[in-house]
Amino acid sequence: MGLGGCILLIGAGAILTFATDWKSESVNLDLVGLIMMAVGIIGVAAFTAIARRRRALVSPVAPTVIEEPRHGGHER
Repeated sequence: MGLGGCILLIGAGAILTFATDWKSESVNLDLVGLIMMAVGIIGVAAFTAIARRRRALVSPVAPTVIEEPRHGGHER
């Protein structure tokens, strides 16, 4: 799930919790909205942690060059 999906979960959860007055006997929509917002917030936190780790700059390390003595075609 990307950042957009997490933001969508937060928005849909907020709408269910704060902007609707639907009543259902089997499902508590306020609780469903709160769960959706919590999952969205956790997703945003995970996404930003992963993105921050990807963007960490690592100084380039010069390759180690080992020169071996060359032997000519004729050995004496």
